Amino acid sequence: MKGKVSIVVGSKSDLETARKAELALKELGIAFETKILSCHRNYKELEQYLASSEADVYIAIAGLSAHLPGYIAARTKKPVIGVPVSRALSGLDALLSIVQMPKGVPVACVGVDNAENAAYLAQRILELKSK
Repeated sequence: MKGKVSIVVGSKSDLETARKAELALKELGIAFETKILSCHRNYKELEQYLASSEADVYIAIAGLSAHLPGYIAARTKKPVIGVPVSRALSGLDALLSIVQMPKGVPVACVGVDNAENAAYLAQRILELKSK
């Protein structure tokens, strides 16, 4: 399948969740890369990455305030899938941050810590592109 997925995590602590998406994407034969880029700590690097990325779909994994998926969605027209991480409140805070985006800034969202479903959703999006 053609297409590329970019997995973006805001911190090293989210890499464990990212590994779930990476494994699923490998099994599906989908090209991907994983980046640690925070919209709080190194937003300039994140901006540069988004401007130059060849990804067709972004999977943004974030806990706590979970701004990362919305930040990416506000800066690209490409699909963004948010994965809330259970860092506090069983992930409810992150889930709500991701699903409560304003009009015009859509972010798809999967279940808390369910990065595998983000990979499967990315696959479906890429399949639509290849038709």
